[in-house]
Amino acid sequence: MSTEARRRVSIDDALVWHAGEFGRWHLRHFVLVSSAWLLEALHTMVIIFADREPAMVCAAGDGQCGDRCAGASAGWEWADGHASSTVAEWGLVCGERYKVGLVQAIFFAGCMIGAGVFGHLSDSFLGRKGSLQVVCVLNGIFGILTALAPNYWAYAALRLLTGFSAGSVGLCSFVLATEPVGPSRRGSAGMSTFYFFSGGIAALAGMAALFPSSWRMLYVVTSIPSLVFVVAVLPFVSESPRWYLVRRRADDALRVVRAIASNNGRRIPDDVTLKLDDEGDDDAGGGKDVDSSASASGSIIDVFRSRTTRFRLVLSVVINLLASVVYYGLSLNVVNLKTNLYVSVLVNSLAEMPAYLLTALLLDRFGRKPLAIGTMLLSGVFCTAGSLIAGAGAMRVARLACGVVGIFGMAATYNLLFIYTAELFPTAVRNAALGCTSQASQMGAILAPLVVVLGERVPFALFGMSGLIGGFLVFCLPETMNKPMYDTMAGLEEGEKSLLK
Repeated sequence: MSTEARRRVSIDDALVWHAGEFGRWHLRHFVLVSSAWLLEALHTMVIIFADREPAMVCAAGDGQCGDRCAGASAGWEWADGHASSTVAEWGLVCGERYKVGLVQAIFFAGCMIGAGVFGHLSDSFLGRKGSLQVVCVLNGIFGILTALAPNYWAYAALRLLTGFSAGSVGLCSFVLATEPVGPSRRGSAGMSTFYFFSGGIAALAGMAALFPSSWRMLYVVTSIPSLVFVVAVLPFVSESPRWYLVRRRADDALRVVRAIASNNGRRIPDDVTLKLDDEGDDDAGGGKDVDSSASASGSIIDVFRSRTTRFRLVLSVVINLLASVVYYGLSLNVVNLKTNLYVSVLVNSLAEMPAYLLTALLLDRFGRKPLAIGTMLLSGVFCTAGSLIAGAGAMRVARLACGVVGIFGMAATYNLLFIYTAELFPTAVRNAALGCTSQASQMGAILAPLVVVLGERVPFALFGMSGLIGGFLVFCLPETMNKPMYDTMAGLEEGEKSLLK
């Protein structure tokens, strides 16, 4: 068949018209890829149990023990043994307690660095699948090595390295899972990825309950799944057809789209080929004379070169930072309740799921922008109300209720932002942009514990202010529901101009 007789369509059009937007292929691919979120949850939240401060018991014969800070020399012993946590093994109490928070900050600093590095690599030569494979292998190796740490500083260094790889698992998984999904199903599919993260936290609580006396064994059992994922799951996962297309590998992209159609019980007509959104329908060689290397990969520099994407990125960074401070801050406040640690973590992980469900149901009805505004303002209003309530007597229940509603709203916002941000940027720079906003989220995670220690009412006031400011900033972003998922920077610019005409 001659080249001129072929019909050239975008990937979104090929999915809508021929392959299907979400069929059997999508469901299988989505579940396999999104299971990586469980791995990120294990590596990120393991610190809750590994660095906990266990109960101390007085072992003195007369029952009279000295200063707790003196430990064994004053007659005190750890209830679960000195190997139960890093705090018990290395004496991270009293004057050394700051080191627990320091490790958490170091881990999220590693996440910040890794999100930027792998965000770029997944947009360029390594690809979405290749990047996910690399970070999972590194996670498994660094996690197991952490279990062998001989002292605190070696432990901190290994947590930094683990953060470097762990911070990009969800990022790579999210993009790889949602890019092959059709435009009308992409939002709901994206929200559904976060059930896997909550499920990973719930699974971690069960694992930790099985190994309460050995933090080292806990690191081993939470690291092995990453290596199993690489061997048993990734071989059955396809690379993103969008990434193939922007890398000028149109045949590979079409091969994946044909496989999607075949598994969904449909077929791609023989006269159909794929095109980037900045190519003309009648240009066999790629439409405009776009330089292959320039169009094949992008970086954060390319995002800043465009006024449209530069404005979107700056807003997205600030909004993600504010959402992260509130989300992690409120989560820490709930975890610090005087209850069983394992049960508290399990309940907290399950409590976020209704927010995901509600957002998924409303996402394609009201759109990304109104929902993001509404959930952020909901969280901000109730956190502000919580700051005005005294924490005495029955009013504690009222303030607790404000915190629960605040968590509900911000959990929905925090995860909705993944979908929203991904749709704001074209394929060529999508992971680079998501890597940048992910770095902002990690910075928020570092700041959150510092806010929590300010007292009872001040944190609520700061969380409320952050939610309100973030909600008003979302007003400045465009709606992306049912809009094309652009492939290139040129395609986005042309598409935005056409909308203004």
